[in-house]
Amino acid sequence: MTNRRRLDVITRRNLATGLLASALALAALLPMPVGAAEKVTVFAAASLKNALDEVSAAWMSSAGKETTNSYAASSALAKQIESGAPADVFISADLDWMKYLAERNLVAAGSEVQLLGNELVLVAPAGSTATATIAPGFDLAGLLAGGRLAVGDVKSVPAGKYAKAALEKLGVWPSVENSLAQAENVRAALKLVAAGEAPAGIVYQTDAREDDKVKVLATFPADTHPPIIYPAALMAASQNADAAAFVAFLQTPAALDIFRAHGFTILAGK
Repeated sequence: MTNRRRLDVITRRNLATGLLASALALAALLPMPVGAAEKVTVFAAASLKNALDEVSAAWMSSAGKETTNSYAASSALAKQIESGAPADVFISADLDWMKYLAERNLVAAGSEVQLLGNELVLVAPAGSTATATIAPGFDLAGLLAGGRLAVGDVKSVPAGKYAKAALEKLGVWPSVENSLAQAENVRAALKLVAAGEAPAGIVYQTDAREDDKVKVLATFPADTHPPIIYPAALMAASQNADAAAFVAFLQTPAALDIFRAHGFTILAGK
């Protein structure tokens, strides 16, 4: 091959390589084609996992859209969003952590909806012979018999905050405040009881019904703690066109029927 022919070949190769690189760069700037939409990233309270996974599957079946659900304590998720985590939708287990984000202009204006309610229950391992009647001054310390009471972190996790409020209202808090096994979220507290590592715990009734290794001893009266409310909202920084549609889907009969079947009370639309 002559030097001229060799130079022509190299030139054509370089040109082809340059055109390919330009095409790839252009493709990266173009909108994704229909059917390749980005999944909606949902940050949700740990207590919602079973129900919300089912709701997401229903949305996929009806709308052909997908979500990526991330579960943890509402407090942890709110802090992650504040630090820049790319959530499209946030569903908290209390109003406080949604308010925390709203005060920092991280919630899309007008998008918040009070979606669900729940109940607080006292649980024990399924094989326990313990009994309890929740009333002012009831002997929770005696029920523990030197063991620990499993709760969510009482300073930040909604379920833990509700539990502390209820025990304070009943006058029981001083007798057990030094006997707590505080967990990072309500599902972690539930696991401590299910594994027999704690003789009792305070969780949501929806959590208790998801695990046959625990049993409900009693339900805390609603007037012993702030109302348990799950608000949902679109995040202000979200660029996902499907995120608002998912928040709307959460309020449809199809979604609400799923939440109801998992034991949640329905607040949306009321």
